[in-house]
Amino acid sequence: MKEAKEIIRYDQEVLDEILISGLEKLGLLARENDKIARELCMDFALYKDRLLEYNSHTNLTAITDEKEVYIKHFLDSLSAFRAMEMAKKKVELPEGASIIDVGTGAGFPSLPMKIMRRDLHLTLLDSLNKRIKFLQEVCESLELEDTLCLHQRAEEGARMEDHREAYDMAVSRAVAQLPALLEYCIPYVKVGGYFVCLKGPAVEDEIKLSERALKVLKSEIIEVVDVEIPHSELSHKVVIIRKNGKTDKAYPRKAGKPNKEPLI
Repeated sequence: MKEAKEIIRYDQEVLDEILISGLEKLGLLARENDKIARELCMDFALYKDRLLEYNSHTNLTAITDEKEVYIKHFLDSLSAFRAMEMAKKKVELPEGASIIDVGTGAGFPSLPMKIMRRDLHLTLLDSLNKRIKFLQEVCESLELEDTLCLHQRAEEGARMEDHREAYDMAVSRAVAQLPALLEYCIPYVKVGGYFVCLKGPAVEDEIKLSERALKVLKSEIIEVVDVEIPHSELSHKVVIIRKNGKTDKAYPRKAGKPNKEPLI
């Protein structure tokens, strides 16, 4: 059994202020909306507590500083919304839109997105059942409706009738290099839908390697948006990809192949 890392704690009011001011900087919340701000503070505090409690016995995150959980997990994840707003051709998620988070881990980036937009229909997909059990507990604690926690490999889930080309958007953060990630995620997206992935500042090399995968999967990168993460010196490249045609039934290939033999 792994030795639990010490949790570095802060007064909850400090963490609430990081959240609310961060959401203001991302353009996602007006401070004067007190009722929504209070509800969001309670929801994210509960998520943080469940994450660090579960992490004490099951490895979910290397981050055990509460302030960093808010910045590097919560605000970082929500930067996807900011990028969609900043895009030259704004990407909108209509009321009740469906999203799948492929390789979600402890719920990032999509669970913070769902907390902000409870109208979204969310599927959290991960290959490790211990993560799925955690996500189920969090979703129940937060009373998040229209949320499915799916224990499945990405390649296998994309061949299930209920999930193939069934989503308005796929999202992903820190799962794989872009050529492999495209093969994991694009098959879930409806024609005309989007794949939004959060990447580090050195994504240009991955984009160059993705030309074949984009062509084979009938998709195109419509924009790469730079987003700064509030309360930090961190920044993201958020890659926004539109799906233009149906995915050939040959993709995704069998489990393990997209990563071992990417379409480059």
